[in-house]
Amino acid sequence: MRFSRRGSMSRVRAALLSIGFLTFAFTVRVAFASEFSVAFYYGEHPPVDELQAFDVAVIDPDHGLDPRTYRTATSELFAYVSVGELEPYRSFADDVPRNWIIGENTAWESAVVDLAQPGWATFLVQRIIGPLWERGFRGFFLDTLDSYHLVATTPTARHRQEAGLIAIVRAIKTAYPEAKLIMNRGFEIIPAVSHLVFAVAVESLFQGWDQGAHRYVTISRDERQWLIESLTKIKRDHRLPIIVIDYVPPHERERARAIARDIRNLGMIPWISNPELDQLGVGLVEVMPRKVLAVFDGGDDPDPAHSELHRYLDMPLNYLGYIPEHWNIADPLPSYSLVGRYAGIVAWLPRNRASWSRAWHRWLVEQIRHGMRVAMFESFGFPLQAPFLEPFDLASAPPPRHVDNVTLMPKDPRVGYEIEPVADRRAFVPLRLHKGHTLLQVRDSSSGERSDVLALTEWGGYALRPYALVHLPDGHSRWIIDPIRFLRDALQLPPMPVPDTTTELGRRLLLVHIDGDGFPSRAELPGTPYAGEVLYREILVRYPVPSTVSVIEGEIGPTGLYPDQSSELEAIARDMFTLPHVELASHSYSHPFFWREFLSKGPTRPGHYHLPVPHYRYGPDAYKREILGSIEYINRRLAPPGKRVTVFLWTGDCDPPPEAVGETYAGRVLNMNGGDTVMTQERHTLTAVAPLGINKGGHFQVYAPNQNENLYTHQWRGPFYGYQEVLETFALTDRPRRLKPINIYYHMYSASKAASLAALHTVYRWALEQDVFPVYASQYIRKVLDFQTLTIAKQDEQWQIRGAQHLRELRIPRALGFPDLRRSRGVVGFSDHEEVRYLHLSGDDEIVVALATDPPREPYIGSGNVRISQWTHGPQRLAFQAHHDFPLDLRMANIRQCHLRSGHDTKHVRAKGESVRLYTARPRVGSLTISCDR
Repeated sequence: MRFSRRGSMSRVRAALLSIGFLTFAFTVRVAFASEFSVAFYYGEHPPVDELQAFDVAVIDPDHGLDPRTYRTATSELFAYVSVGELEPYRSFADDVPRNWIIGENTAWESAVVDLAQPGWATFLVQRIIGPLWERGFRGFFLDTLDSYHLVATTPTARHRQEAGLIAIVRAIKTAYPEAKLIMNRGFEIIPAVSHLVFAVAVESLFQGWDQGAHRYVTISRDERQWLIESLTKIKRDHRLPIIVIDYVPPHERERARAIARDIRNLGMIPWISNPELDQLGVGLVEVMPRKVLAVFDGGDDPDPAHSELHRYLDMPLNYLGYIPEHWNIADPLPSYSLVGRYAGIVAWLPRNRASWSRAWHRWLVEQIRHGMRVAMFESFGFPLQAPFLEPFDLASAPPPRHVDNVTLMPKDPRVGYEIEPVADRRAFVPLRLHKGHTLLQVRDSSSGERSDVLALTEWGGYALRPYALVHLPDGHSRWIIDPIRFLRDALQLPPMPVPDTTTELGRRLLLVHIDGDGFPSRAELPGTPYAGEVLYREILVRYPVPSTVSVIEGEIGPTGLYPDQSSELEAIARDMFTLPHVELASHSYSHPFFWREFLSKGPTRPGHYHLPVPHYRYGPDAYKREILGSIEYINRRLAPPGKRVTVFLWTGDCDPPPEAVGETYAGRVLNMNGGDTVMTQERHTLTAVAPLGINKGGHFQVYAPNQNENLYTHQWRGPFYGYQEVLETFALTDRPRRLKPINIYYHMYSASKAASLAALHTVYRWALEQDVFPVYASQYIRKVLDFQTLTIAKQDEQWQIRGAQHLRELRIPRALGFPDLRRSRGVVGFSDHEEVRYLHLSGDDEIVVALATDPPREPYIGSGNVRISQWTHGPQRLAFQAHHDFPLDLRMANIRQCHLRSGHDTKHVRAKGESVRLYTARPRVGSLTISCDR
């Protein structure tokens, strides 16, 4: 294919081509590197997070992606620009004089422009490049450079067009000297402009696409050899990186990987995708997709937060390292390719509805044909009839006229995880799986018909109602299968490092956060002090651990419920907020009980939906008043110098609508609360563990890791020492799987009763006896937000992790091996817990993880409770900065001695055997410079 091509622009209104590239400092580094990674994505809905795994991203700028907000230290967007052709759908197309058009590219339905027209170069710079530069683009992918060959048939005509093309490149660099230009072919002009160009791209080296015939083509050996020789000469003579774009069908992922390897072995940068370039393909690195398309039935309630899928499947997916992207099946299903972008599809569909079942079936068959794996729960979402079942290797029969007795056939050992299944004759429908592995089968005794109700298949797996969960009379549920294992097996999730929000430096996180409710309550203690005063004196002063403390403005402020006591209450709050280990948070103005009904019904029943604050008037700005107004009050009247509110803690039902969550983002504060994690011996089930949170309107609500004393005391009806039961939760969410950090979460009113105060002391003492890593709520929230966006990509047998600045821990099965510290970057050590191995990270912009079968011999950190920065290491030595808000406790291995420097003081510590433990008995906030030798 001698002529350059684009994605199917007639179908894609704005092509987004994404290459993750670096900020200016990184751009300079890449410019002198032997290779960098590139991705092209021409879809309407670009996978922004995943594209961050690449160094360069070329996009069609008409899709509105903002390069300034996208830009990171490791990834940069480039803008697609058609130089030799004019696409009719562009906003500037009608402003191009008709006499500048000299031909037509019928295959792509675009016009060929006269490159020799002096006005075209000016137009390109002023009307196309200039506005893109103003929007923040600093790199440009120049396409259709060879289109003049369609009309210039003589050497003289071609020479005129090439001279015009050289003038265009020079004009762009004259106007914008810092612009980085990638040329798609344009071989004839490279000798004249190579010093102005960042890289050269070419398409179809091994596999191509014939747009006219609409088919994939294999490039002939002669043409490939000619192209390789041409590209090798360009690379050698002009020292330009070469990018090669090839095309294979979406389901041929292994073939794409093989071609990418072949291209890389030639010393070139690969990108292998589909012809439309709307698929996340394979490049120098391959993204390990962490999103799962999570399809739910929103016919009765379109909010995914209220769906059973969110309640039951989001947490298992989070534990596996994946992010559920909720999709209401009633909405049009994605039209773009899911391959490379999603790790799979999960669906929780209680029924099939005529309004969407056929469209769902057609779409699902197409996704499976492209290689996507699917896990379905409750039902398939389409009729159990032959035309629907055949593509899934399933068959059915007419249901027996009478089903008197059904029995369970011998089951797979994986069945019966939390509860044994019970055969249900009312749900019996004959169903047989032709290809796959049946985990559970039900048999009708009278007819002999059988139903494969739980299975792993060649395309994924399914668990039909009622054989996934058992719903108990008390309103709770139990899993018949281990959902974590079932999802891993059905979706065939690959082994890879999993981002972990429970742990740092091998220690389980400990966070304390306090809702402001009950601050003015009089404690049932001598002198009846305010509960806030008791909490300050008995808890916050006694236990100097990082604590996020909130107040309700309507409880303690001068315009609230108790204006006569406000000055006393505010003085106590100021004392709390002055403590060095206390982080400031707001718990709203009037404490809405039911956020979604707050505005719609509150004016008629204000006391029912929020605290009855005098003279509080509802209006369109109520959310702003509750959130930003209460934050401004704390910052203005209560915050000591140098401190500001960093967190908003949701109130009441903790189910804010998207508009309310958006207010926290508008105010640049973090948000948390919600979720119902209350796993106890009585409720020992994964269904009692909440996920990390939920996306609401493009903003993420972070759930509290654990629930507060209100649930452990039966809605504060007693027993008031009931919060002690949270210790069961802490134990059960640590083993056999560490599902959650330790979260001491309670209200101010816990200090109002002797029993509840004693329970707090019990919980604090237990927590501080553990090996923990204390953090503020804001630090935990940032870890969760990193979890939502960080990327993992694979190159050969190494993993590249980007976006893990706050999330500092990865988890792998111990069977995968040990970190190879010589080949890894940003990995500071490791430790084991149960059957997993935790890898400790430095927080660098880019982490590289390489594994080995044997443990490392180099110095490393085994565990600790300090924040690591400025990490450097070698075969015999390591050095780093250690920041801590708590008595330091640090264990290091494979070392002989350490030197600790704080200010002008230096301390030497010698090893006992091959390890050193650094420990201080008293709290010390600050940083140390630590260097250790083997």
